[in-house]
Amino acid sequence: MTGAHARVFGSERARAALPGRIYPYRMIGMGSGALAIAMVLLETGAGPVRWTLCVLTGLAWPHIAYLLARRSASPFHGEQRNLVLDSTIAALWVPLLHFNLLPSVLLLALSAVDKINTDIPGLLRRTVPVSLAALLAGGLATSFAFQPESSTAVILACLPMLLIHTLVVGLGRLRLLRKVVEKNRELDRLGSTDMLTGLGLRRYWEHNAAASLHRFHSRVRPASLILIDIDHFKQVNDRHGHIAGDALLRETGAALRRVLRPGDIAGRYGGDEFAVVCPATGLDEAMSMAERYRAAVEGISLPQAPGLTYSVSIGIAPAQANHTRIEDWIHAADAALYEAKRRGRNRLMVAQGDSMA
Repeated sequence: MTGAHARVFGSERARAALPGRIYPYRMIGMGSGALAIAMVLLETGAGPVRWTLCVLTGLAWPHIAYLLARRSASPFHGEQRNLVLDSTIAALWVPLLHFNLLPSVLLLALSAVDKINTDIPGLLRRTVPVSLAALLAGGLATSFAFQPESSTAVILACLPMLLIHTLVVGLGRLRLLRKVVEKNRELDRLGSTDMLTGLGLRRYWEHNAAASLHRFHSRVRPASLILIDIDHFKQVNDRHGHIAGDALLRETGAALRRVLRPGDIAGRYGGDEFAVVCPATGLDEAMSMAERYRAAVEGISLPQAPGLTYSVSIGIAPAQANHTRIEDWIHAADAALYEAKRRGRNRLMVAQGDSMA
């Protein structure tokens, strides 16, 4: 009846927090269970002992369990003992209710579901022997009185236990699912992003470039590919060390991300080379974006290498019909990049068929 949900207990902090997380669910579960128990006790004319046990179950036990776990040397293991006791209490009530069908089934079933939802290995298995012992002890105490019929009043009293438990478990699983989705997104991002520059990894970028080229051939939509090389990057590393080189890569990567337009996909193509695929983009738009980036790099200033100015050489290749493979497209942009470097760097060149412009 605890309504505990699946948790990740990978850290000591998460393990120590288990009692506090289960505490409100235990109060809700035990409280709604006590309502159904009370209705059966009312119909069967139960004596003060069972009424006292009902009050202890619904009102006192959640608080007692929380205090026991918090004061335990290991709150995590203390809470596991409490979860076993939850099942023991649920099983004990079955014969005390004279095996009234609906509340008995709900007490046993929901208690078992809670143990499964904790995701604590072996917890459900550990509850079985003590639950059977409690059921036997209760049966001996009541001479196994058997009144399985559930009246309309008992059915109505069971509805909060069933509905609240279902709602709480559902919400808990939904929160877990959202966390899993978010973690998967983070893993996808880590698996596709260069951590130094914030740009895509080469394999990720090439996949998107190939997809853009395929769309060009299938729909005859324009697309442009931009290759970028940081001028004299090796000299920055040699003169000022790899810390300065890494700082330059971070800043040039950040500058590129700032000028990208929606739909543009940038990646770190090599050590000091970046690449951008611009789907559904004409040459003029690609040139405009590339020029903004070239100008932005000129404005970079690094405290790790004071006084230095920086620049990039850029080659642009519009997608052509003879670019049947992604390698053909990259080769055209690379040839334009080489020409930009040959003509003095800090400029952009465009590949147009077999010529440069």
